[in-house]
Amino acid sequence: MSSRYIFAMRKSLDPGCPVARTLDLIGERWTILILRDLFLKGPQRFQDFQNSLAGAAPNTISARLKLMEKQGLIERKIYSEHPPRLEYHLTERGKSLGPVLGALRDWGRRHTGKG
Repeated sequence: MSSRYIFAMRKSLDPGCPVARTLDLIGERWTILILRDLFLKGPQRFQDFQNSLAGAAPNTISARLKLMEKQGLIERKIYSEHPPRLEYHLTERGKSLGPVLGALRDWGRRHTGKG
């Protein structure tokens, strides 16, 4: 490995790096896929995420949703009071990630051999 590459790797771990800070927000697999679902399908219920994210444990989905809400990427809205039911929506901050997800989609189409 070249010293230039190692330096680049170290820099990306720097909390002052905007890429590292962004990955702190959205760098986990289920977070990106929750965002994907919200962009493609609109508001979702917890059950919708469970159905879509095969392999993700319910406690993992719940933890990601809570963290994303805390980070201001999504918000919960009550749509039924008896029994209480919630839908998750993108906030303006979350919507601003649209071009990032679009770039990931486009890269995946070009470089992974899948449509």
